[in-house]
Formats: sequence, structure tokens, C-alpha cells
Amino acid sequence: MFTVTDFSAEGPATEHVGEEALRRIAKPPAGTIRWIDLEKQDEANLEVLRAAFDFHPLAIEDCLHLDQRPKMEEYGDVTFVVTHGFLCLGKKVEKLDPLELHSFLGDGYLVTVHLEALPQLTSARKRALAKPQLARRGPDFLHYLVIDQMVDSTFPILDKVSEELEHLEEEVLWTPSRSHLARIFSLKHELSTMRRVLSPQRDLMLALAKSPDSRVSEANAAYFRDVYDHLVRMAEGIEANRDLLSSTMDAYLSSVSNRTNEIMKYLTIMSALFLPLSFVVGFFGQNFDDMPGVPGWTHSHQLMWVMLGACLAVPVAMLGWFRFKRWI
Repeated sequence: MFTVTDFSAEGPATEHVGEEALRRIAKPPAGTIRWIDLEKQDEANLEVLRAAFDFHPLAIEDCLHLDQRPKMEEYGDVTFVVTHGFLCLGKKVEKLDPLELHSFLGDGYLVTVHLEALPQLTSARKRALAKPQLARRGPDFLHYLVIDQMVDSTFPILDKVSEELEHLEEEVLWTPSRSHLARIFSLKHELSTMRRVLSPQRDLMLALAKSPDSRVSEANAAYFRDVYDHLVRMAEGIEANRDLLSSTMDAYLSSVSNRTNEIMKYLTIMSALFLPLSFVVGFFGQNFDDMPGVPGWTHSHQLMWVMLGACLAVPVAMLGWFRFKRWI
């Protein structure tokens, strides 16, 4: 689906969809900034763009096959840019929805191509429609508005991860469970995905701001440097969360190890208590009738009470000894 937005030198912006938008798939007239947005692209729609703007076949192929890394390519008088973002709708970072945007920056026009609806792009368009003077700064500034929204929307995701890691670290110290371990590995995977995507995007923003051959004007280069600074902060936040995740993992392993040691200590104490009791009952359970100096000892009530007293006194004495040695 095409959406074409024209920003004239004066007056309000105009937005076109459907058949009206298709009739405007062309380079804009002088003095007009045109933003063409294509959602849910297919071969037919991409062929319309290629025929209208003479885009390079490799760029069209990249638009057709997603999962491209962040990059910038110069094709004559058109700059092709691939940027990424993330979307997380839940209160916790259960699963990140990747967002991929392909953009063509040309003389007086911006073409954006994406498969799914991008809330950040919609927000940037509403902002430009409300303040057309922003779009009059050039298509590169429109591109900046979209990228800035995509980058800034990642900060709340990092905040969610940091907050969850703090709670997770407290929980694993007191009641570690397998669910905590699964959550640690899940967050580790999400952070690795973010780092893999955002690290090359950081270099991309710097290249857009400094490349003399790109379609970014010197006046708007400062805005892309600002996005670069945001990505640097984001990279630092990701590394900080990864460090916190490693400490949480260490806390989990230490907590589980301590719990195992406590269990083994109590089992050892029980074994130590029953060892002398086994000797007592084994001694009095000998299968001969006479003992030197104690005839008929197997029928002696006194020895029976002695055995029962020993079975009671030995564990109490051993527990007192363990306490004295501070073993328990």
C-alpha cells in the first residue's frame, strides 16, 4: 500500500493513498518535498518504484528480501539506507519484534519501504504533517525523524531489561529456580540480538553524518550525529545490562551451590547421628545368649533401658558437640 505525502514550499502538506497515491509515484516538482511510503511490499509495487525512479536492481532485491544488516549504499544520485528498530508491547521483554526499514534518499524525495506497520514511522509522519516546516528542511530531515523515533523507542526496552534484571537478581539470591535460569538465557539472547543489530547501525549513522557523497546536507548532519550519540549510549546500556546479566547468572549459580551445600550438610549430620546408633543397636542385636559376666543378657530389662538411653543420649551429645564446634 502506497502513501504519498507532499510538502510544498508554502501551505499545508497533502497526503494521498490508494489510486491517487499511485498517480504520484514520480519525482516531485521543483520546490516540493515528496515522501513515498510503501507498506507490505511485493514485486509489483517494487517494480513501480524501480520504473519511476530508476532504482538499482540490487536495492530493489534487498527490499524484497528482508533480514538485511544496517548499511548505506550509493547508487548514483540515490542513497539506499537500511535501518533497524525493535518493538516490545508487553510489560516485560518476552520477545522483541524486529523492525526493518529500507529508505531511498534522492533529490527532493524520500522513499521508505517496510513489510509491517511501523509505529515510529507513523509518529514521524504525524509530526511532519503537523509541522510542515520540518519537512521543508529536506528529505534527509524526514529520514532523520523516522530513524530518531526508531532509535529512541529502544531506550524504554533497555529500561525494562534493567528493571527486570534488578528484580531477578534479588529473587535468585533467595529462591532460585529453573524458571530464573530460563529467563536469564532468554534476556541474554535478546540483548545479543540488540547488540548485533545496533552496533553496525551506530557506524551507519556516523557514515551518514560524515559521508560527502550521501544525500545528507551539512545542516542536517548534526541531527544524524545526535542519533549516533544515542546509539553510543544504547550500546553502553546494552553492555551494562550484559554485565548485570552475568552477575545475576553468577548469583544464581552461587545460590544454587549454597543451597546444595546446605542440603549436603544436613544429610551428613543425619548420617553422622545414625552411625553410632547403628553401632548401639548392632551391639545389642548380637545373636548369642551368653556374654562373659552378664549371663542371660538378652533377657535383661536393665540392659534394655541402657540401650534405649544410649539411643537417646548419643544423638543429643553429638548435636551438642556440633553446636560447640559451630558446624551447625
